[in-house]
Amino acid sequence: MNTIRVPHGPRKRVLVVDDSALVRQMLTEVLGRDPGLVVVGAAPDPYVAREMIKRLEPDVVTLDVEMPRMDGLTFLDNLMRLHPLPVVMVSSLTEAGAEATLDALELGAVDYVAKPKSAVAHGIEAYADELRAKVRAAAGARPQRRRAATTVRPAATALGYRTTDRLIAIGASAGGTEAIRVVLQNMPADAPAIVVTQHIPATFSRAFAERMDRSTAMSVCEAADGQQIVPGHCYIAPGDRHLVIERSGARWCCRLSDAAPEHHHRPSVDVMFRSVAQNVGRNAVAAILTGMGEDGARGLLQLCDAGVPTVAQNEATSVVWGMPGAAVRMGAVREVLPLDRIAGWLLQAAGAKPADAPAASTRAGIGR
Repeated sequence: MNTIRVPHGPRKRVLVVDDSALVRQMLTEVLGRDPGLVVVGAAPDPYVAREMIKRLEPDVVTLDVEMPRMDGLTFLDNLMRLHPLPVVMVSSLTEAGAEATLDALELGAVDYVAKPKSAVAHGIEAYADELRAKVRAAAGARPQRRRAATTVRPAATALGYRTTDRLIAIGASAGGTEAIRVVLQNMPADAPAIVVTQHIPATFSRAFAERMDRSTAMSVCEAADGQQIVPGHCYIAPGDRHLVIERSGARWCCRLSDAAPEHHHRPSVDVMFRSVAQNVGRNAVAAILTGMGEDGARGLLQLCDAGVPTVAQNEATSVVWGMPGAAVRMGAVREVLPLDRIAGWLLQAAGAKPADAPAASTRAGIGR
């Protein structure tokens, strides 16, 4: 257990929790190089971490998934119910790690980074910038106290919608896996087709798509190259592939691209939004949800300029108001809404006539 006495100040205070002494050392050294961060302690397990949180009052916690005495998910669940703090998960990029990380995001973690390759001297440096950026962003997040909730799969006729030739495009990053789940849970089985780009590693995207498929009345899948886009289905960009929407005769189809990352991301929201603007045009409706950085903002502006209805998640309900905030500042957004109202707005903008229409939407710039 390492404790560093640091006075409170403008630098964000970080607590590292990991059972590996080497990983604790690596994370501490890398985060300590950021002038905006200071590591105030390093704990080998959740029991020690619990006491250090009380004494050191960190702004953000990095948390390992697999630890002795108490696993990271159990600790995270307790933390978010009793003393919510921004948490960045440190997890292995494997199928098992993907499921555990998605569980952590559902429990309230802000974001995740890959487990550093401790056997390779330069392993931590390969993603040091990403690690520091995610911890900085998480430190400014506003986690909510978690309460037990019952998830109800929506009925197929939830909004009484009948399909039209429309396409809904959604982009997100940090905090987006849960934001997307909330939107999809409020979609009926016969909703317009939805395409989604979420910043996610290749080993996570299939597990994420399968999890979303279990959470909504729509059929959700990881997009495949050449796959036809049809109503009632949602297509999620695979990790490390751009999702591009092309017209194929009278319909649209998914195309996957290995082009260079944009804004350091592949898949990139901007890439998908641009393709929607070019090939779907006014038949589209678009939303930008919680996320770090500016990816998607310029693509959303192109959609807005083409006459496409656009909406951004508001600041109060966003884990990180980077991407939606950038879109608002660029004038790319017609509406700014809390997360729980976005699905209804998208359906109405796509021509839906729901049985229970949502209240009048908040104009951009209000209610953030």
